[in-house]
Amino acid sequence: MAAEIPVLAPADPNAAPAKGKSRRMLIIIVAAVALLLLAGGVVLLLHASGSGKSAVAPKPAPAAPALYLALDPPFVVNFDSEQAVRFLQITVQLMSRDPDTIELLKANDPMVRNDLLLLFGNQKYAVLSTRAGKEALRNQALDSVRQVISGAGGHPERVEAVYFTSFVMQ
Repeated sequence: MAAEIPVLAPADPNAAPAKGKSRRMLIIIVAAVALLLLAGGVVLLLHASGSGKSAVAPKPAPAAPALYLALDPPFVVNFDSEQAVRFLQITVQLMSRDPDTIELLKANDPMVRNDLLLLFGNQKYAVLSTRAGKEALRNQALDSVRQVISGAGGHPERVEAVYFTSFVMQ
């Protein structure tokens, strides 16, 4: 038993296509293309304006290496305790990442040393005996150094830290 294969008749070249279906299909295709173009334009605008989320976050610029300036010789001050005269010796280093700020600190060394001597000599033994007291003194010293740099026309925020590399009370 052989299966019959249907034979299709050739299409009539003179027959007109159905106008309604063809026009609808064309409108759907044009609308889809316009929608895709609009969506692509929105994505490009968001990306160009920076408000779009990027999968890879930009890396921050690497920080310059820390530069240290030792204030030599060490500071030696005396201050009154409740019953005796006490001595304080502090070795100080200043930290910045800006070479120009280091040079400005060097140029203003006498003023920096003067202000720090006055600050250190005005302390209380009982306060400096605690870690919190030493940290408070470090913050006050940083403020003092930044004031000198500001007065000299520099950028005070570029002096990042004051470090006590030796701290002896007697």
